[in-house]
Amino acid sequence: MSTVESLVGDWLPLPDVAQLLDVSITKVHGLLDERALAALRIGERRIRSIPAAFIQDGHVVESLKGTIVVLADAGYSDEELITWLFTADESLRGRPIDALREGRKTEIRRRAQSLAW
Repeated sequence: MSTVESLVGDWLPLPDVAQLLDVSITKVHGLLDERALAALRIGERRIRSIPAAFIQDGHVVESLKGTIVVLADAGYSDEELITWLFTADESLRGRPIDALREGRKTEIRRRAQSLAW
C-alpha cells in the first residue's frame, strides 16, 4: 500500500461514486475531467478511485473543485494534491479536507494559493 493510500484510508471506485452521486459513470469521468474530483489508481488491481471524504451527503464537497484547480495550477499532481489535502496540519487543527468539509474554504484556498509562490 502506498503512502497516499494509507493516508486517505477510505477509497471509492468510480462506479461506487456514480452510485453515491446518483449519476452515470460518464458524469463521474466528466467531474474528473473538469477537476471537480481527483482520482488515483490504488490497490493491487490498480482500480481508479477517489477518497471517500470527497463525497458528503450525496454530493461532491462543495469547495473541493476550486481547491483542486488551485493546487493543480500550482503544479501538483493528483497524488500530490490528495496527499496535501489529507495531511494533518497543526495550525489547522486537522487536515485541509476536513476544513473544506466544515465549510472553511477561504483559509484552505489561501494556503493552497501560497503553494504556487
